[in-house]
Amino acid sequence: MTITKKVLMLPGDGIGPEVMRQVQRVMDWMAKKRDINFDVTEGLIGGASIDAHNNPLTDETLADAMAADAVLLGAVGGPKWDNIPFDIKPERGLLKIRKEMGLFANLRPALVFDALVGASTLKEDVVKGLDIMILRELTGGIYFGQPRGIEERDGVRFGFNTLVYSEPEIERIARVAFDMAMKRNKRLCSVDKANVLESTVLWREVVERVAREFPEVDISHMYVDNAAMQLVRNPKQFDVMVTTNMFGDILSDCAAMLTGSLGMLPSASLGAADETGARKALYEPVHGSAPDIAGQDLANPLATLLSFAMMLRYSFDMGDDATMIETAVQNVLKGGLRTADIMQPGMAKVSTSVMGEAVINELNKLV
Repeated sequence: MTITKKVLMLPGDGIGPEVMRQVQRVMDWMAKKRDINFDVTEGLIGGASIDAHNNPLTDETLADAMAADAVLLGAVGGPKWDNIPFDIKPERGLLKIRKEMGLFANLRPALVFDALVGASTLKEDVVKGLDIMILRELTGGIYFGQPRGIEERDGVRFGFNTLVYSEPEIERIARVAFDMAMKRNKRLCSVDKANVLESTVLWREVVERVAREFPEVDISHMYVDNAAMQLVRNPKQFDVMVTTNMFGDILSDCAAMLTGSLGMLPSASLGAADETGARKALYEPVHGSAPDIAGQDLANPLATLLSFAMMLRYSFDMGDDATMIETAVQNVLKGGLRTADIMQPGMAKVSTSVMGEAVINELNKLV
């Protein structure tokens, strides 16, 4: 029996459309070889939506997102939209779709493929075998807290933002983190700044309370400044990390560069499970829109393909198919093919489309 999954595809800006085309090729391959069809709707977000509608996320696109089984996004933003009003910048569309879909848990793996150990700026023994999962709270904290703004007080301009978390917000991300730790190596590090910030004093208290429900998990706490240092000094001490919106934004990018290239890293953003266990979810590569190489067939599509693999695993319970795509990516890298961002001496430099074709060739071998 053919399985059909409803997917909203949002290519976005810059290299987004190019890397998304490679995912469509894999979807087409799965329809032929795995009897799995994807009912794909394509929409606009970010700068592409601004150009068409003067709005980074229309109500129609948001409705499509809410109706989909999962959303796959390419990238948003670029210098073309730097000088437009703040409230309609491309990134506001991304923040809005996360908020409206209730996507509170951002999963950012930092995984070093053996074939790419040399791409990291850190020593091989520091990063070889690295496999970290960072969980970032996504809909609360200083990015959304009120009051916020810029105002004049007694002739002096002030910019201000509010860092605020409620117990339910902390508890739900903590539960996702403990569940993830149980499925991995049963180690969880919660990152805060409880020596300075009252909001993260509460964060630590709630995480400790949830920890009592997961006695098998080894829970530790670390201040964010130390965590940033330890990620560079000894990253393999970590397995699962959980932290606030802003701290997660910073630390996950730091962890990403341990791997050598943002072009290799996927992400998932998950909402709360409904009564059937299904979650709203959005998947996207970490690398951004890279407008300097857009339209030149130079972009690395592997992070987007790995994001699609995360979609198969977390939204569609298709772990075997997800593993197959991940294995195909590993095999392509072992074979020596590289896009420009991960190019190494002695390897073969290839285009976006050739890299996509190589992944499909490896999938054919695995089937």
